[in-house]
Amino acid sequence: MPRYAQTQTFFHKRVVKLECKHCMNILCWRGMRAILLADTSIELYSTDLPPPNAVEMSGDDYCTSNCDCHIRDLVCAGCGNQVGYHVTLPCRNCMESCNNGHFWMFHAPECHESERMDDSGSKLLIWGKLPPTHEDLQKLKEKTSKKRSIFPLYPVECIR
Repeated sequence: MPRYAQTQTFFHKRVVKLECKHCMNILCWRGMRAILLADTSIELYSTDLPPPNAVEMSGDDYCTSNCDCHIRDLVCAGCGNQVGYHVTLPCRNCMESCNNGHFWMFHAPECHESERMDDSGSKLLIWGKLPPTHEDLQKLKEKTSKKRSIFPLYPVECIR
């Protein structure tokens, strides 16, 4: 399938915000419902870019029995639970299949999903209307700094 056709396939999908089901840490502001290419019975969420400091890669790269992609597990930066994986090196078969170009995957059972609204707050945001990553990250930083000025964050001691 030509790259343009692949991109068009995803334009009307809605954008979701994902939170860790264990600690409610925001994992992603630019999520999309997806299915695993190698096993279409597995539901996932994917993103082109997780927010800074939302997730951490854990362990070493490994391959699955389904394809030759190299992947590494993702853990929530808030609580340390495994929430997904990052495709560090996609295989040729997966790149040639219909895909959305996202390499950050979140396991659906580990996430809470909420719909993301457009800037007006009146319409659901879809991928075709999503700002480029650099603009979206800037908006996220602005929202975060406004929240911090209203609700100051205090250091918390974590015990694991």
